[in-house]
Amino acid sequence: MQIDHHDLVHEFPEHKDRIHTLKMENKHFANLFEKYQEVNNEIEQAEKNDLPISDEHAETLKKQRLELKDQLYAMLIA
Repeated sequence: MQIDHHDLVHEFPEHKDRIHTLKMENKHFANLFEKYQEVNNEIEQAEKNDLPISDEHAETLKKQRLELKDQLYAMLIA
């Protein structure tokens, strides 16, 4: 199974420098970024290792990742 990487630098390579700057200078962005990474890692580990995870839990995690990504993107383009 091929695992798609959804870390922010892969998602928004054109904002790589801004992501770094915001992580260093904006505590709210840094907290959202950390939460995004945690959720994304949980999804990727489940997919990569074919861990037993219910469809409902997987869907909840993916929705949470999307909401966090939307918030982070809004901050990137502000």
